[in-house]
Amino acid sequence: MEILVFRTNIKNKKQVAKVSELMYDLDDILRWNVDLHDRDKVLRIETHQLSPRQVETLLNEAGYLCEELED
Repeated sequence: MEILVFRTNIKNKKQVAKVSELMYDLDDILRWNVDLHDRDKVLRIETHQLSPRQVETLLNEAGYLCEELED
């Protein structure tokens, strides 16, 4: 299992709900969450095979900032 971590501009629960709809389009997500209290609004995804680029592309095309955070 791999944990992908991203900086986003998701600001509230309403936007999290919209992102939730987008997550259904991605296969191989075991769990995900957004930390709205973190200054980087961190999105964490547990996956086996999902590419960080897939997540970035999906959210960027939906109008959200999404950048992978490096270790």
